[in-house]
Amino acid sequence: MIRISIRPLLAALCAGLLAVPAVRAAEPVRHIGIYVTPYYEAARDAGGAPKVAVAKAYDALLASNRAEDVARARDEIAKNNALLTPMTLMVLAIRLYDVGRRDDAVFWFYAAKNRYLTLDGVADVRAPQLAQVEDAVKSFATLAGPVINGYAFCDIANQQKIAARALQWTIDNPYKALFLPQVPARPGDRAQNLAKAIAGMKANGAKERDYLANAENVARFRQQRKENEADRKFCWK
Repeated sequence: MIRISIRPLLAALCAGLLAVPAVRAAEPVRHIGIYVTPYYEAARDAGGAPKVAVAKAYDALLASNRAEDVARARDEIAKNNALLTPMTLMVLAIRLYDVGRRDDAVFWFYAAKNRYLTLDGVADVRAPQLAQVEDAVKSFATLAGPVINGYAFCDIANQQKIAARALQWTIDNPYKALFLPQVPARPGDRAQNLAKAIAGMKANGAKERDYLANAENVARFRQQRKENEADRKFCWK
């Protein structure tokens, strides 16, 4: 079990998207066993329920080990998410992975990352009111990201499709908290800063596509995965 508290992290949220995850045992990784307090604590024992505290309306569903309950949370969040935090979407991604809905997990992990990046582009995430959010999302990305991306890149074409859908979802489902007056903002117009953040995400997506369009890059990437037994860990059926 990996434990982490809310504290500053040096790792940038999007760093190492293509990195090969380092998991000690070359065994299928079927569960994301992390703590990011106070939002999420994975179950200590097999079959136990995690502790979830991200959104009262969905905490119980997200803490369930029943795939249908987690899927219900996913469906409700998809319909009503304007004020849901990136942490909520991160926990949704983790729980979807845990119950075997791993393509959905990838989508919501990327949606959570994107929602945070829009927050970072518009709000002053280093203000005292938002410092915990910054640390929490980076912690989720650092700890859960290697597992979720480890699965995502089993099929590069599928990963690219999911990433594109998640970016479009971010555009179609703007985070309304960005425009609340009590949320401290960066200098400038909030709508313009949001547009800049989305443009930056599109540019980063294009760079990733270009990287993965290069056969030599893909060959090196696949060799790294082979050396780290990533396919055995994450590409199980």
